[in-house]
Amino acid sequence: MPAPILPLIEAAAQWPARGALIGLDLGTKTIGVAVSDPDRRLATGVETIIHTAFKANAARLLLLAGQRNAVGFVLGLPINMDGSEGPRAQSTRAFARNFARLTDLPIGLWDERLSTSAVERELIANDVSRAKRAKVIDEHAAIFILQGALDRLTVLNAAPRTD
Repeated sequence: MPAPILPLIEAAAQWPARGALIGLDLGTKTIGVAVSDPDRRLATGVETIIHTAFKANAARLLLLAGQRNAVGFVLGLPINMDGSEGPRAQSTRAFARNFARLTDLPIGLWDERLSTSAVERELIANDVSRAKRAKVIDEHAAIFILQGALDRLTVLNAAPRTD
């Protein structure tokens, strides 16, 4: 049975209380990969995968997830500024559907609006050369996406329940 593909909050209900999450930023040429600690407090970079064949990319992601005992994935969904979904979001959803057939780990979709531009501004502010930025931007975007998702989940878990 394919893994569920859900908005972040709904996916979180599918994940166990503890366990690492793998964050993904799908670029046009690369996939940035980040991982959280088992308590889901901190996202750190893992690597940037150069797009090859889908099966090879998926196999690498599943290997990384297995090595880190991950319990789920957070996939950045590039929503347009007006809230609509354009071609990149459709491509991301297609990737998620195909990837879900290969794993049973729930996939959470998280709005990644402006993540790459925010990361690029940060790298420029830190005087990282253009060549170096090109090599690390997707991995750093994956960190940004995953950390944003972790922070959101922390806020939700800390909120008092009203039911």
